[in-house]
Amino acid sequence: MALFAVFQTSFLLALLSLRAYQSEVLVEPLPLTPESLNVSIDSAHQYLNLQWSVHSLAYYQELKMLFQIQISRMKTSNVIWVGNYSTVVKRDPVLHWSWKSELPLECATHFVRMRSRVDDAKIPEPRFWSNWSSWKEADAQKSLGRDPLFLFPKDKLVEEGSNVTICYMSRNQQDNISCYLEGQQIHGEQLDSNVSAFKLNKVSFIRKTGTNIFCKVDQKDVIKGIVLFVSKVLEEPKDFSCETQDFKTLTCTWDPGTDTSLPKRSSQSYTLFESFSGKKILCEHKNSCNWQVDSDSQEMYNFTLVAENALGNRSVSVLFSLTHRVHPKTPYNLFLKNVSGTKATVTWKVHPIGNYSTLLCQLDLLGEGNVIQQHNVSIKENGEYLLSELEPDTEYMARVRCADANHFWKWSGSISQKFITAEAAPSEALDVWRNVKSVSGRPTVTLFWKPLSKLHANGKILSYNVTVENLDRLSGLEVHSVPATANGTELTLDQDSYQIHVTALNSAGPSPASVIVVSGDPGNEEVEEERVNGTEDGFSVSWKPQSGKAIGYVVEWCDHPQDLPCDLQWKNLSSNTTSTVISSGAFRPGVRYNFRIYEISTERMAYLLEKKAGYLKELAPSDNPQVVVSNLTSHSFTLSWKDYSTDSQPGFIQGYYVYLRSKAEKECHPGFKKATLPDKSACCQHRIDNPEQKTFVMENLQPESVYEFLVTPYTSAGSGPLDAFTKVTTPDEYSHILIRIILPMIVCVLLIMITCYLKSQWMKEKCYPDIPDPYKSNVLSLIKSKENPHLTIMNVSDCVPDAIEVIHKPEGSKIQFLGASKSLTETEFTKPAYLYLLPAEKNYSGPGPCICFENLTYNEAAADSGSCGHFPVTPEALPGQPGPLTSPENLLKALEKNYMNSLGETAAGEASLNYVSQLASQMSGDKDSLPANPPEPVLCSEYKMQMAIPLGLASPPPAENSGLSSTTPLDQSEHYR
Repeated sequence: MALFAVFQTSFLLALLSLRAYQSEVLVEPLPLTPESLNVSIDSAHQYLNLQWSVHSLAYYQELKMLFQIQISRMKTSNVIWVGNYSTVVKRDPVLHWSWKSELPLECATHFVRMRSRVDDAKIPEPRFWSNWSSWKEADAQKSLGRDPLFLFPKDKLVEEGSNVTICYMSRNQQDNISCYLEGQQIHGEQLDSNVSAFKLNKVSFIRKTGTNIFCKVDQKDVIKGIVLFVSKVLEEPKDFSCETQDFKTLTCTWDPGTDTSLPKRSSQSYTLFESFSGKKILCEHKNSCNWQVDSDSQEMYNFTLVAENALGNRSVSVLFSLTHRVHPKTPYNLFLKNVSGTKATVTWKVHPIGNYSTLLCQLDLLGEGNVIQQHNVSIKENGEYLLSELEPDTEYMARVRCADANHFWKWSGSISQKFITAEAAPSEALDVWRNVKSVSGRPTVTLFWKPLSKLHANGKILSYNVTVENLDRLSGLEVHSVPATANGTELTLDQDSYQIHVTALNSAGPSPASVIVVSGDPGNEEVEEERVNGTEDGFSVSWKPQSGKAIGYVVEWCDHPQDLPCDLQWKNLSSNTTSTVISSGAFRPGVRYNFRIYEISTERMAYLLEKKAGYLKELAPSDNPQVVVSNLTSHSFTLSWKDYSTDSQPGFIQGYYVYLRSKAEKECHPGFKKATLPDKSACCQHRIDNPEQKTFVMENLQPESVYEFLVTPYTSAGSGPLDAFTKVTTPDEYSHILIRIILPMIVCVLLIMITCYLKSQWMKEKCYPDIPDPYKSNVLSLIKSKENPHLTIMNVSDCVPDAIEVIHKPEGSKIQFLGASKSLTETEFTKPAYLYLLPAEKNYSGPGPCICFENLTYNEAAADSGSCGHFPVTPEALPGQPGPLTSPENLLKALEKNYMNSLGETAAGEASLNYVSQLASQMSGDKDSLPANPPEPVLCSEYKMQMAIPLGLASPPPAENSGLSSTTPLDQSEHYR
């Protein structure tokens, strides 16, 4: 026992001594200076890699220490970075640390040193830094060649939006170097005489092949370039989720975002890690990954998805229960059966999920792309549902999708099937209207109807039936079939009243009938037209009911009133409606629309109630009227434009502006006011407020002056165009008086000329006939009354010729004249023989002998009967007579010409005599002595009996020296006194 107590005491003393020693050791500072510092360069990644060790850890297995590191550039005093590195140091360790440089390491020499201090809680305070280690140099330029120019970094990969520093190093300090980024010159900072650096902030992605940067030595063929690869920013995966369709495989999906891959660079990769099981797989796809569910039926899963590339990584996590992430497969075998006009049965199948899983399926019925019915059905394998309240002859689509009924996560894919229901008879009557007009005294009814909508047609319309029934007389029904493509038909009726039924037919039957009654009496069509204003919404039309028996109203208009046909439209309204808004996509500003409101009576007859007209928006007139100038005087003229139609204008014509201007007048006439035209010229303006007034009188004008006028209509939107003026010149003040005198004179002259032309034959007979009729001549009565009241008209039977002219004789015959001693043969008779008047007695004291001459009028008339032509000859001498009227040569020449002309008109073997009228002459003496002033011949006052002497009784020819043809003297009693 004592021994035990001694041993225990000795052990306690030794233990106390050890603890005291340890306390003394720990209180002393430990000299833990870093040793064996080594610095290496990683040019590819621009890293300075440090390696060192710490000794004097004899008493500790490990110790937490803090190392402070300094990095200098170019020289040791130029410290560019100071930082701390904390780690747990074990006995005889070798420590590593790296520093990334923004500036390429090849462009400058770097220096590194460090010191340390214990940072462990086992060492009490105070704690002290160790001494600095010696500077270690890192110089990458030593490994470069002797090229004159270097550019760094080479093929560097950076992320879009980061900052990058590039630099160049030149061997020659005198070189002038320029650097360019994608063709644009850049400027940097000179680090020393041979090195310059350029800092690029927030670099952008230009192309996958990289951004081009180069530097060149001016005036030298030295160029160096690098490619800076800029990748898109690696994004965190979005919409990361996992689900199962069969409890055997979990499918995780996500949105990878922007692809960061570059040519010759590895793309981002995705790793799926499950923390509960500790398993990790590398995903084969960029947006999905399959995870096999273990047979131990793990219920909870915690997945972490890591996206990583050469520049960094992004991660996202999700925690879920397997039974809450069930996504069923798409249903299959969807069919429609027992399809009728209003019902159909839908059947489908689903893939089972486990033994006890129940699926909730959603059945959608779609029409024209819209869901019109939706039903939920709970099933395990097969589904069936009856659809009702369908429309006939309508195309539908049935669509089915399913989800887990216990824990809804997501709908499965959808399966759909189209089907068409059967046809049924049209369910609604046609909307029918009519237009009644009279053609050749008989009413012609044009029926219009609007096609049934697909909802009410219940099938394809095959035709329309129009049944006409006479209400005034018992007669058979007239049925007209109209093709389905038509929207109306025309009927020719009489003055009776008719009831017309219109139905639409499809394969299932006819529609309800539309009934309209038409009467031969059109009713009151003389209804005053009212105006209605249009708005952006259309025309607001209202009316006043005339009777309390109306069953409805119809408003009628044309969408295109300027076209033929005008596209008639109508709107049916109930009996308790007295206003409506008429709107149409065809309405246009500046077009006049006419509305007619009809009242439908209980007999279904339409009576015109009101007329209205309006414009959606009034516009200014686009043209001016054609003006006619009339009643032009020296002080006024009248303008008229009666052919100008106001209904076809782009607005209601409210009146007219009459413009007048003249260079001679500066002041405006009464009723006019000064106005300025667009060309800044001045004129006078008169306003006409009555649109029905289409005449205007310009008064108070100056004679012989030039005026210009223009007439423009105006509406509420403005006036017509101010185009070219028309010039009018007023006449002088007295011109109208001269016109009143000259015009009647011209008319009278024209009438006389027309009368003379129409009575030309009568005038000729009265004034200058070809053969004057003495009995019809008034000349003799004038002469008789003034000179000789005993003058009478000579009868042919009372005439005895004084001389005989032989026109023609038979061949070989001889001609003898009275008192002639020689006969002439035809060869000798080359000229016609003439008889001259000779006095019967020598001592005859009466008037001179009558002289032979031809009367022009008788000769022209007797040309056809063989008489000689007229010769206006004045004989100068007669044989044996003093003072001849004419020379024989001249007389013979004239007579010879007539003789030769008559010779061709006389038949061979015939002889004719030409009777020559007589003239008296107061002449005496022989033929050789001619008086100086021979007396003018006078008409014989009396003719005796004249006779022709046959050729056989002719006397012998005269003597040779006679020079004249034979003449036969007349007895004194044969001469007139």
